[in-house]
Amino acid sequence: MEIRAAVFRDNSLKPSIETLEMSEPGAGEVLVKLTATGVCHTDLKTAVTDRSPRPVVLGHEGAGVVEAVGAGVTDLEPGDHVVMSFTWCGDCPSCQSARPAYCYDTDHFACTRPDGSHYLHGADGPVHGDFFNQSSFATHALGRRRGVVKVRKDAPLNILGPLGCGIQTGAGAVLNVFRMKPGQTLAVFGAGSLGLSAVMAARIAGAAQVIAVDLHPNRLQLSTELGADHAIRADGGPVHERVRDLIPHGVDFALDTTAVGPAMLDAIASLAPHGTFGFVAPTEGGELTVPLRPLMMNRKVVGIMEGNSNPNVFIPQLVDFHMQGVFPFDRLVRFYPFDDIERAFHDSEEGTTVKPVLEM
Repeated sequence: MEIRAAVFRDNSLKPSIETLEMSEPGAGEVLVKLTATGVCHTDLKTAVTDRSPRPVVLGHEGAGVVEAVGAGVTDLEPGDHVVMSFTWCGDCPSCQSARPAYCYDTDHFACTRPDGSHYLHGADGPVHGDFFNQSSFATHALGRRRGVVKVRKDAPLNILGPLGCGIQTGAGAVLNVFRMKPGQTLAVFGAGSLGLSAVMAARIAGAAQVIAVDLHPNRLQLSTELGADHAIRADGGPVHERVRDLIPHGVDFALDTTAVGPAMLDAIASLAPHGTFGFVAPTEGGELTVPLRPLMMNRKVVGIMEGNSNPNVFIPQLVDFHMQGVFPFDRLVRFYPFDDIERAFHDSEEGTTVKPVLEM
């Protein structure tokens, strides 16, 4: 079948919108006609580096309607509303212990089927797909069943795509990794979609105080509207000192979404004894020199992938929270026509849009 897709043929944020031929779903696969897809910083970073092969279709926050299923898929059918997320092997120790985000054997950047074959072809040959189980910068996507999540039909499908990655990562950091309890405290460094999702999740968890840290005044204002008790502008001196002005012994949890070394160290310095620092991306150089003495007070450092979520359980839970009015992540979204994908990238990089969503 023919589809339209944004094809990245070089290391730039300038894909070409092309007509491609997509194979029918194979065994265990689901064909989804996409309604909309979020734009994530992982897409932007992958587009300008060599993390994936070329040519490639990126995108990994898709939502849409099931159009067809392959052999062996018995619990989804055409017409079902779904959110697409990452997939996992199902057999490794992480998968067997219900921690699929830390699958030993899944490479989300390989951009081929598990057998190495391609299901997308252009006029000049194969195009890599299967980016994070979907390659959703397209009108249609193929995903393996484990990473295709059925959702309730009364939820607004055009906003649900970001639940598949960025929003489940931020919310999952608080609810699944930190397992935050009522009365505990949180500082979030970086008030983008991940950070603001963490703010909203902390309110659901019953946090006593939530602090948001960012450079952009508009994002700080939004953080207070979504539940932050305090907003700190990051360019006003050491942030951990201002955190401790508000909470003298420090916070129970600090989450970094910036991958900026000084911000990460500030976050660690803001912790109370027994506190936990979580990060969702490594620093640009991949290294961070951490002073060990503060860690002697049982402070911990933990890396977080996909919010340690099982998408088939956690995404429907987040949808329910939204429908109940306690998780208004729609406040983060700005819509763009699919053909305006470059403008969506630009606005995301500039910070003028928290969560761009492309409508198909």
